[in-house]
Amino acid sequence: MENLALDLANVRNIGISAHIDSGKTTLTERVLFYSGKEHIIKEVKGEGAKMDHMELEKERGITITSAATTVAWKDKKINIIDTPGHVDFTVEVERSLRVLDGAVLVLCAVAGVQSQSITVDRQMKRYRVPRLAFINKMDRTGANPVNVISQLESKLGLTTVPLQLPIGGEINFQGCIDLINRQAVYFDGDKGETVRREPIPAEFVEPAAHARQGMLEALSLFSDQIMELLLEEQEVPLDLIHKTIRDATIAQQICPVLVGTAYKNKGVQLMLDAVNAYLPSPLDREIHAKDNDDGMAEVALTTDPDAPMVAMAFKLVEEQFGQVTYMRIYQGTLKKGTFYFNSRKKRKERISRILRVHADEKEDIDSASAGDIVAVMGIECATGDTYCDEGTNYSLESIYAAEPVIDLAISPTKRVDQDKLSKALNRFMREDPTFRVHVDKETSETIISGMGELHLEIYVERIKREYKVECTVGMPKVSYREAPTKVTPYNYKHRKQTGGSGQYAHVVGQMEPLPEDSAEQFVFENKVTGGRIPSEYIPSVEKGYRDSLSKGPIAGYEVLGVKMVLEDGSYHDVDSSDMAFQICARDCFRETFRRADPVLLEPIMKVEIETPVEFQGPVTGTVSQKRGVVLGTEDRGGFAVIQGEIPLAEMFGYSNDLRSMTQGKGSFSMEFLKYQKLPARLQEEVVKKALADKK
Repeated sequence: MENLALDLANVRNIGISAHIDSGKTTLTERVLFYSGKEHIIKEVKGEGAKMDHMELEKERGITITSAATTVAWKDKKINIIDTPGHVDFTVEVERSLRVLDGAVLVLCAVAGVQSQSITVDRQMKRYRVPRLAFINKMDRTGANPVNVISQLESKLGLTTVPLQLPIGGEINFQGCIDLINRQAVYFDGDKGETVRREPIPAEFVEPAAHARQGMLEALSLFSDQIMELLLEEQEVPLDLIHKTIRDATIAQQICPVLVGTAYKNKGVQLMLDAVNAYLPSPLDREIHAKDNDDGMAEVALTTDPDAPMVAMAFKLVEEQFGQVTYMRIYQGTLKKGTFYFNSRKKRKERISRILRVHADEKEDIDSASAGDIVAVMGIECATGDTYCDEGTNYSLESIYAAEPVIDLAISPTKRVDQDKLSKALNRFMREDPTFRVHVDKETSETIISGMGELHLEIYVERIKREYKVECTVGMPKVSYREAPTKVTPYNYKHRKQTGGSGQYAHVVGQMEPLPEDSAEQFVFENKVTGGRIPSEYIPSVEKGYRDSLSKGPIAGYEVLGVKMVLEDGSYHDVDSSDMAFQICARDCFRETFRRADPVLLEPIMKVEIETPVEFQGPVTGTVSQKRGVVLGTEDRGGFAVIQGEIPLAEMFGYSNDLRSMTQGKGSFSMEFLKYQKLPARLQEEVVKKALADKK
C-alpha cells in the first residue's frame, strides 16, 4: 500500500487545451519526442501528427477527438489528453477536463486570450482543475507575452505568476530565463533536445532580478514564511518556492506562466518539469461521489487500491473490434474479466479487456488502479456513466453537455442503407452528448442536431467514411424556441362521454412567463387545497404539461420559460383517471399558450472575428447587417479582433463570406450565448415556413 501511494504521487493526469490554432497538438508531439515515446517528430502539416490519427483530422489539420497517451518524464508517469480547440467539439474538452487532475492552457503569444480560451477556462473552473499557462509561438512576429499575461488577468481573472522571462523575442527568440534557479536556459541540437543552462547574460541580469522579486512578492501572499523572509531581506530557499507554487496552483489560487515555441523546439522540457513539480497527482484531488442507496449522500473517494472500485466512463469510441470505453478510475482496482455495476443502467456488465492507450495503438493489461486512465472493452454504456464494484451504488457528477443549436435533415441516398445510418447515428449519440437525433413526427424526417455547422459536417463525413453510407443532407436549420410573454389564466374542462366509463378532468390556474435568467426552463407549482383535485392526479397534470413542451403550438419548436400554476379544479369519482388529467393538461397547455402572446426565441451566438486591420471597416459593417451587436474591438499586432453577438440564423456560410472579404486572412469562432426574442417581421416568416414544411 505504501509503495502504491508513492507510485500515485508520481502520476499526473493532464490535458492540453486551448483556442484553435494555438499549437496544442504540435506541443503534444514534442512531448512524445522528448519523453522518448516517438523517435521522430511529426508535424500537423505534412504527414499528420501522431495524436491526430483520424483521416479527417489529418486532412483538415484540426483535432476532432481527444487523443490519450502515457509518457514518462524523469521520475513521473504523465497521462496526457490532447483536446480539440474548436468550439463545435466543446464536449470533447468538457469530458476530458471532467476526469483530469490538472491542465496546461496553451496560448498563442500573438493572439493571446481568444474566445475559446475563455470557454476552456470556464470548463476548468467548473471542474476545479488547476492549470499552468504556456505561452506558445514566441518566435512569431508580434509575439507579446506581457500582453498575454495581462489578458489572463483581465479576461480570465487569474492570478498569474510568471516563472520565466523570454531571451529575445519574435525571430530572435533564443530561450528563457528560469527565475527560480536564476539561470539562462537554451535548447541546442536540431530538435532542441539538449537543454543547456548558463549564467544569465549581462543585459538580462537587472530585469531578471526585478522579475524574480515580483514573483516572490506574488508568492508571499500565499506563504507566511516567504513573507517573513522577504521582510527580513533574507534568501528564500528553492524548496520553499517550489512547495508554495505547487500548493497555490493546486488550490487554484495562482496560475504559473511559462514561455516557449513548440514548433521551434524551445521551452517544452521546462513545461514538462513544471507539470511534474506543480500539477496535482491523483492523491492531491478530493473527489466526491453520491451514494444512490443512501439518499444521494456525498461520499469522499480514496485512492486505496483495496477499496470498492469506482470509475467513470468519459469517452466512447467505436472501433472495428467493438466499442472501446475510456475510463478514469477514482477508487479501488479495475480487473479484467470481472463484472461491475453500472449505476445509471442498474445492471452488471463484464469487462473483457483493459488497454493502455497511445493515440491509436493499444497494449493489453490485466488490471489498473485508482488514478489511472485506461480503455476497456466488453461494456455498453453512455458517456458519463459510473461503474462500481457490486454491492456499491455510487454515481459521480456527470458531464455537462450544452444544448444543441442547429438542426439538419439527413437521409440515406439508397433505401438499403437506412439500417447502417441508424447504427451510425445511435453510436454517435452515445459517444457525444451534444449530438442529438430525433424523427419529426409530421414529416417523418430524421433530424440531427449539434453545436454548429462544422460539428454536423464532420459527423456526416464520418458516416460516409466509416459506414460507407452516402447521405442527402438538408439545409442547416436554426433550432428556435417558443415562449409565452404574459400571465394568462386558464379554466379548462376535458369531458368525453362514450359507451362505458367516460373521461373527466378539470384544471384551473395560470400560465406565467419565467424571467430570462431563470435556471429552470419549466416550473410547475401546485396550489390546490382541500382535495379539490385528489393528490394522486397532480403528477398526471404535471406530466401533461411537461409532455407539451417538446412541440409548441406556434411552429412546432420546443417551449422554454414557462411556469404553470395549478390553483383549482374538479374531478369525477368514476370518470376521472390519470389519463384524463394528462389529456386535459395537454389540451389546456396548447389552448392557454396561444393566448399568452407567444413569441419565437432565436439562439444568439457570441462571435469573435479576427481580421487584418485594413479590412476592419467592412467586417464590422457585416456584423450590423447580420442583426448583430459589436461589443468591442481590440488591436492584436496588425489584426483587429471584433467581439459581438449575432443571431445564429445569420451565420450560415459566414466563413466563406469572411474569407472573400479579407483575402483569406480572416477567421472567426462562435459559441452559443443565449436565446432572445425574434423580431416580429421575421417571426411571421419563420412560422409561415415551418407550417409550409409540414404540408
